[in-house]
This record gives sequence, C-alpha cells and structure tokens, in this order.
Amino acid sequence: MSAKRKPVLVIGLGRFGGAVAQTLERMGHEVLGVDTDPAYVQQFAGELTQVVEADCTELDCLSRLGAGEFESAVVGIGSDIEASVLTVLALIDLGVPNIWAKATNEKHGRILQKMGAHHVVFPEQRMGERVARLLNERLLDFISFEDEFAIAKLAAPASIVGVPLVTSECRKKHGVTVVGVKREGEDFIHATPDTLILPDDLVVVSGRTEDIEAFAAIG
Repeated sequence: MSAKRKPVLVIGLGRFGGAVAQTLERMGHEVLGVDTDPAYVQQFAGELTQVVEADCTELDCLSRLGAGEFESAVVGIGSDIEASVLTVLALIDLGVPNIWAKATNEKHGRILQKMGAHHVVFPEQRMGERVARLLNERLLDFISFEDEFAIAKLAAPASIVGVPLVTSECRKKHGVTVVGVKREGEDFIHATPDTLILPDDLVVVSGRTEDIEAFAAIG
C-alpha cells in the first residue's frame, strides 16, 4: 500500500473513529477503515481508501487484513469494552508499533495501558475539560498534553498590562511563561524580557495546566 503519507488502520468508525479516519484522509494518508456494522461500512465506502466489514477481535481476521503491515492503528471502539480490549491485544500480538485506543472511562483506560496500548485517549472527558476552560472569558484557546503541560491563548490579565515581562515576572509569580503576544492588525510577536504588554493584547503562555488556569483567573 503506497501513499503520500504512511497508511493508517482505523478500527471502529463511530463518531470518534470516523472523524479520525476522515481527517487522516484529508491530510494525505491512505486509510483502511474497519467496522462490524454494515451501515458504517456503507457510509464511509466513498470517503476512505478502503473500508471493510470485519470483526477485529480475532487475530486471524486482522492478519488477513494485513494489519501487521501498518505502523499505526487507531482503535475507536468505545461502547463495547471487551471488543476494544481484544482488538488492542490482537494488534499488540501482530507487533503494530503505534497503537492509539479510545477509552470510555478511567478503568477502561488503565486496562488498555497495562495491555500495552501506546496512546490512550479520552475524547469525551477531554472535550468536556476543553469546553469548561473556554467558557472562561479570558481563555480563548487551550491545548493540553499528557504530562499536565499546556499552551494557551488568553486575554492579558490587567496585572501584567503596561509593564515589560521582566517586571511582571510571570514565571516567578504565576509559574507560566509568556511565549508570544498577538495584537490586532499586527504580526505575532515572539516575547522577550523587554516585551511590553498593552491593553487588549492576547498572550500565548505555556506551563502546567493548573498554573495557566490560575493565571487566566487573576485580574
């Protein structure tokens, strides 16, 4: 299977798996989509490189599909935890080196991690956290990482406006680093100690998630 980018196997074409598969196709990957539901297979037949109706909990089935030849696989099965676990186990047995698996709750996630899934994602939980953060009128965008590190764009708190960053001491006082500044009608400014924060500036900051949330809450 040749492609502009490495092909990806996506198992489970529900809301999560389907969205992943479609996005990968748009990004230039060839995608083999697999689901046990013929309705999903029909739905994605014209959108993905190849779509197959199959039960991927069986090692022999995955072998016939050539799953062992993929470097990356996404298991989007969520509602059937047993099927999710058995599919991940089969992919591990085939030696797939990069397995992403959807978990519906913390217990499901711990099982997948202990089995050897390389990446476990909690889409509902993460989206809920993201919505909560973006309801804060200061936080305009937020990207969190697995180690509780995050990058965010927010309206500059009043306490750092009117002074250069070296004076406001954001890292020392608040545990966050101002990476850059965006002003209306101007190009992005990479922050330096001498950067002066003006009213209505948007700042891009990095740091621990809890520190950024606290920083966004100050006046």
